[in-house]
Amino acid sequence: MKKKTILITGASQGIGKETALLFQQRGWNVAATMRQPGKSTLPGFFSPALDVTKPETITAAVAATIDKFGEIDVLLNNAGYGAVGPFEAASREQILRQYETNLFGLMEVTRAVLPHFRQKKNGLIINVTSIAGRTTFPLYTLYNSTKWAVEGFSEALRFELDPLGIKVKVIEPAAIKTEFSHTSADICSDPKLTDYDNYIVRIKPWIEDMYKKAHSPREAAAVIYRAASDNSGKFRYVVGLEGRLLLFMRRLLPDNWIFAFSKKLFVK
Repeated sequence: MKKKTILITGASQGIGKETALLFQQRGWNVAATMRQPGKSTLPGFFSPALDVTKPETITAAVAATIDKFGEIDVLLNNAGYGAVGPFEAASREQILRQYETNLFGLMEVTRAVLPHFRQKKNGLIINVTSIAGRTTFPLYTLYNSTKWAVEGFSEALRFELDPLGIKVKVIEPAAIKTEFSHTSADICSDPKLTDYDNYIVRIKPWIEDMYKKAHSPREAAAVIYRAASDNSGKFRYVVGLEGRLLLFMRRLLPDNWIFAFSKKLFVK
């Protein structure tokens, strides 16, 4: 049987790295792309340089993957960045970086792969969003907004590509234990803006507790593998029981109830 090929963005750590390892173990060809392949923690992998904020690297990585393996069967848009803190404290640079990485970069990679998928009349795009793409959390204003945008983009794109034989799916992890909070997260702060200080102090224990109880990135990788291989028409795949419960409540309860419940849950 011919090996299938997956191209993964943001494969240097966390979900991307674990997904690359799992797919290779399952016999797939893997293009584990990352911004700095020279610092790769995946020795022996095919790892072309790809920075989602630099279109020229996207084009080159897609072409190199097709040249290496003959074709791409699955695109996993995984690269991400998170700005955390009060919206008012965010700099213009942080706002732009948040959207350039999580939304515009994802769109550019998708657009680069689509001609190949159209030509072969087959392909699967998997976008890693978050439960934060369908519900919100305090101090994650920018991050939430990009993930909601990716959810909308993915759902609409699904309609456009279905007649062409191309599928779109999203992965919605709850909190995952990765290096994200250390290397891919950015704190929005302004020493002159003190009105939010008491709120930040009250929210901080919840954020710390959330990451202490977070899921392994291997759990997310397993869900991604299922999405890539189950040949189903399923669109959304949630990672984590608490995420499924939270999203169920979000659908079921009125907004004011959700807001009141969230205040009690998040504010210690």
